[in-house]
Amino acid sequence: MSDVLFIADFFSNQINGGGELNNAVLVEKLYQKGHSVQCVQSHLVKHSDLQNKDLIIISNFVNLSETIKASVINKNYIIYEHDHKYIPSRNPAMYENYLAPEGHIINKGFYSNAGAILCQSTFHAEIVKKNLRLENIVSLGGNLWSDDQFTLLQNVCTNVNKRPTYAVMQSSTPHKNTYEAVQYCEALGLDYYLIPPSDPSTFLQELGSHSTLVFFPKTPETLSRIVVEARMMGLSTKTTNNIGAIHEDWFSKKGLDLIDYMRGKQEQIVNIVLSCVE
Repeated sequence: MSDVLFIADFFSNQINGGGELNNAVLVEKLYQKGHSVQCVQSHLVKHSDLQNKDLIIISNFVNLSETIKASVINKNYIIYEHDHKYIPSRNPAMYENYLAPEGHIINKGFYSNAGAILCQSTFHAEIVKKNLRLENIVSLGGNLWSDDQFTLLQNVCTNVNKRPTYAVMQSSTPHKNTYEAVQYCEALGLDYYLIPPSDPSTFLQELGSHSTLVFFPKTPETLSRIVVEARMMGLSTKTTNNIGAIHEDWFSKKGLDLIDYMRGKQEQIVNIVLSCVE
């Protein structure tokens, strides 16, 4: 079995973001396969943490020092990409056709030396490849959910009566663009409900009680966990083309069909990660 170091800016016990929730499931699945996993926040990584590791998984790394990056480059590592950390803003939507000028690209060497850059969708991978022009970019075509999370999604899909209402995620994060979703609903006279931040289970149960999710993010969503979860719970979605999930062949699926499909993707995604172990 392998010794794995997992580096991220934050973990799910600190932030309930989609990337952090996804990372938590990956770590859990690696444990289940018998691998040893050491999780360290990026700003706390020491050179000693890098020693004797079969694989280093780098998730969000904004707080990773240049000194540690320089050491990681000589190790066996992959980047489990959740956004676009090759540009300072992490938002390629600020550029025409999502293409940043060459002079705006950062971390190029860190990306190019990785064994693989694992992207969340084909849409995500295409934007990354357009900007970095590298050949080590892989699309996973999906996210990870635990068995308990799938059970919750299935129960909501089959047992919760949906109101003919529209759900809007209430977020103070500007790029989630709650304001425009509310404006859309009000302009059309739709009966909508703002879902406040809460723990993931409570949030999903509330989301699953509505018939449609309205979500107009300002930045490209690498996959959009909330959109996929809405689809798995049987909701329709009103969104934009900068959602990675909607470009995947499986997005036409909904409800239990999509849950079954995503359950099948889990082993495939974990195996792609483990294929990077030397």
